[in-house]
This record gives sequence, structure tokens and C-alpha cells, in this order.
Amino acid sequence: MNILIVYSHPEPRSLNGAIRDFTVQRLRRAGHAVELSDLYAMGWKATLDAADFPDRDVNEPFHPEAASKHAYAAGTQTADVAAEQEKLRRADMLILQFPLWWFSMPAILKGWVDRVYAYGFGYGVGEHSLRKWGDRYGEGTFKGKRAMLIVSTGGWAAHYSERGINGRMDDLLFPINHGVLHYPGFEVLPPFVVYQTGHLDESRFQQTLSQLGTRLDALEQTDPIPYRMQNGGDYDIPSCELKPGLSAGRSGFEIHLADKDQAAAQARESSYSSVNPRSSVTCQ
Repeated sequence: MNILIVYSHPEPRSLNGAIRDFTVQRLRRAGHAVELSDLYAMGWKATLDAADFPDRDVNEPFHPEAASKHAYAAGTQTADVAAEQEKLRRADMLILQFPLWWFSMPAILKGWVDRVYAYGFGYGVGEHSLRKWGDRYGEGTFKGKRAMLIVSTGGWAAHYSERGINGRMDDLLFPINHGVLHYPGFEVLPPFVVYQTGHLDESRFQQTLSQLGTRLDALEQTDPIPYRMQNGGDYDIPSCELKPGLSAGRSGFEIHLADKDQAAAQARESSYSSVNPRSSVTCQ
């Protein structure tokens, strides 16, 4: 496979840096072609603003969506954005690696999404009618490609459990997995999460790499999270509301998992996170 890793951490000598190096080496040894976008090393511009569209009419108010649509169609995007789009076109698999900062991805990675997912490329594609509401949520530019998150956090696994103070990890990552990835068409694999990174001794570090290696070796065989397709018949169009009777007895983000696969998906996701030592302590 052609694999693109978009990496977001400011310190190359960090745990994330070690995991990045391991991931690149493991994938290349397996015969995959790997491209790495190290956003901090690249000096990636995080903010989407008028400077991204040098050919726009400066006498008119700046409308990001309209400017993005025009620049993408006209081929006048900035070179850095166009280069990342070409990497995505080449990729069969996208890996986003980042530390969980304030319950989300670092701003520089969000800025990569904001700028690279241009109108006509990441969104705004397909027919919008009373029978179909665009090519999105399982369709779109990236249909047929796979994606996965590698995430680190200082919190304990218990902090991100069903009754944990931080909320469930699956819920925190839903806007990224379901929105940033599934929306434009990716098949999204369960995330690989490393917990309690501030207390990662050598033994657990090696165990984490071993588990990550197992996940990387199975990228082509791993079942994706069974998100529903928007235009697959489960949602009313154009309201995009889940049809009555589906996901009975469920609420929250879980209603967007296919009914027959919910239990299996949850079991897979819980088993795919990195080792976290048990403890009676529930808060740091």
C-alpha cells in the first residue's frame, strides 16, 4: 500500500517521535511505500485565511468556502496545500498521529485538515437532491481508502471509560473518526491509543510497540468501524436523520453504528488500545 502519515508533535525526541519512527520503519519493512508529513518540521501554516487564496478579488469580502471552491477548481491553491492533496491522492491509507490536547487534535493538525480538505476535494462533492445529499459519510473523494488514528494521552484508560471523568475515548474521537475521516469517504479503522504516557516505563514501551506492530501488520485485514453510510438507506434524505426503528435503545454517537455490528465493533475497539496498567487510582 501507499501510506501517508500526518504527524503532529513539536518534539522529535518525544514518545510520539519514537512511535512515529517505529511506525515508518515497520511499514517500510513490510513493503509499503510511506510518505511522512511532519507538520512541525514542515513549518505548516495552521490558519486558513485570505492569504491561502492569492488570486481572490481583494475588493470583495472574504468567504472561505467560496474562495476554496474557486481556487481548487481553478488550480490556484498555494503550493503547500496542493502538495498535501497529491499525497492524499496517492495514498491508499492515511494515518493521523497526534497527542490528545484539550480533548482533540493539536491546532496545527486541525489546520492541515482545514486547508487541505478544500471545497471540491474534501467536501462539497456529489449530487444534492431529494434523493441524495452529496457524496459524504462513506462516499466522496477518499472512498476506497482506509484511515486510522494513533493517539497518545497522559490520562489513564479508566479516565476515558464509560464512567470515566473525561468521557469515553470513542466519543472524544468521534468528530475525527466520523467527521474528518468517514465524512469524505475513508473506511476508518479503530484507533490505537496509548494511555498514561507520563508513566511509560521501558517494559510497557516495548509492549506498546509490539501491540502497535501487530496493528500495523494487519492494516489491510482489520475490519473498519461499522459507521452507517449516509446514502445507504438508513437516513431520511434530505433531513439526514436516522430512520425510525434503527438503533433502538441506543443514544448518542452509537446510533451511527450499524445495528448488527455494534457489539462486535465495541469489542474490537476496546481491544485495540495500548496496554494500560490497572490501578485503583481513578484520577491523576
